[in-house]
Amino acid sequence: MKKALIISISVIIIFIFSFITYWNLPIEVTRKSDIRFGNELIQKIQDYKKTNNKLPENHDWQTLKKLGFKMEDLGTKPLYAKDSTNTYELSFSDGFEGPYLMWNSQEGKWTIDFPKIVSK
Repeated sequence: MKKALIISISVIIIFIFSFITYWNLPIEVTRKSDIRFGNELIQKIQDYKKTNNKLPENHDWQTLKKLGFKMEDLGTKPLYAKDSTNTYELSFSDGFEGPYLMWNSQEGKWTIDFPKIVSK
């Protein structure tokens, strides 16, 4: 009985330690595949901007699909939004309320944050 209690407590402590360690890892580690995919899209958006002298429109599904966005029921993955100042954002919303993995073209880095641009 005592041995089972010690094993149970040890397993719980290891689980808690693992969870805390994972939670504190940088986003470059925990969201590596999303960031890699997002960086590919950012490069394609920049190429599109150089070619067409403008960013793709928020709801131009055909263009966004050609750029490599994955189409879903509620839009694209990641979500794409641009504003009138030619700033754009990519956000990976995983169906939960934020904060989300975000890229903002003004900031130029991946963060965990809430969207600053609301797509109309």
